Amino acid sequence: MDYHQNARLTVHSREQLARRVVEQGLTLKLAAASFNVSARTATKWVRRYRELGRAGLGDRTSRPHRSPRATSSALIEKVLALRRLCYNGWRIAQALALSRATVSRILRRAGMNRLRSLDPPPPMVRYEHKRPGDLIHFDIKKLARIVKPGHRVHGDRTQQTRGAGYEYLHIAIDDHSRISFAAILPDQTHRSALLFFFMARAFYSRFGFSIRRVLTDNGSCYRDGAFRMILRRQHIKHRFTRPYTPRTNGKAERFIQTALREWAYARSYQNSLERQQQLDPWLHDYNFHRQHASLNHNTPASRSGLNRNNLLSLHS
Repeated sequence: MDYHQNARLTVHSREQLARRVVEQGLTLKLAAASFNVSARTATKWVRRYRELGRAGLGDRTSRPHRSPRATSSALIEKVLALRRLCYNGWRIAQALALSRATVSRILRRAGMNRLRSLDPPPPMVRYEHKRPGDLIHFDIKKLARIVKPGHRVHGDRTQQTRGAGYEYLHIAIDDHSRISFAAILPDQTHRSALLFFFMARAFYSRFGFSIRRVLTDNGSCYRDGAFRMILRRQHIKHRFTRPYTPRTNGKAERFIQTALREWAYARSYQNSLERQQQLDPWLHDYNFHRQHASLNHNTPASRSGLNRNNLLSLHS
């Protein structure tokens, strides 16, 4: 319960005051003086204590019991109906002969004061394939190349590095097990995408499963004919995410955010090579040691389907 910052009484002290009057026979005037409140205040709490006991000593709402000038429910429905037609507050007030303040209060109370609330995002549809390799998510994240520590490390903006360029983190994550693989390549062309695909295929073959489906965004490297032809030759189904809808590749997006937070920006690196050297140790920890809430706090390796001996050989 929140009390006013200058409140003299709390529920506990109100009960003490009331008991001194009711049980000990103290007068209202003396009880009020001992608690530094007025006799009128003491009378109020004693009356409530006699009527309701300790339950009646809490603060009550200051809202009036009746509001004869309140906006009728029918008029409120008209305001909300016009809002669903994307009318703004001024237009609604003009159409219904209401004040703009009244319209604003109605819309705020209904949670419709912002345009984005009229078209909420669709609910998330979560899915998981039954076996490892049934679907591998692929994606690419552009990272700024590190030449030397930047101003966010040493705080001196005069020592900025210009024209260092970028490098590209290609990632793959298995939909069922969340076993992940990543590599830094110089660009995001179809040649690099193909190279990474072969690297990922070799990586997952170590866990004893092959790639049966691939999910990518609509980037030009994945739309390239050479990339798609290789997948057809490997009898791998290629699926694309819905344009401008990154949530359809949510597992890859989530993995990228985790990689940025726990590896790419987790510490100060002297150069890009030092950051790249820390990628494999971090991936090993991610796959074999890091517990995932989405996997009921198990590790991705535990869902690979391999027995303990095979996992130990990969763990080395």
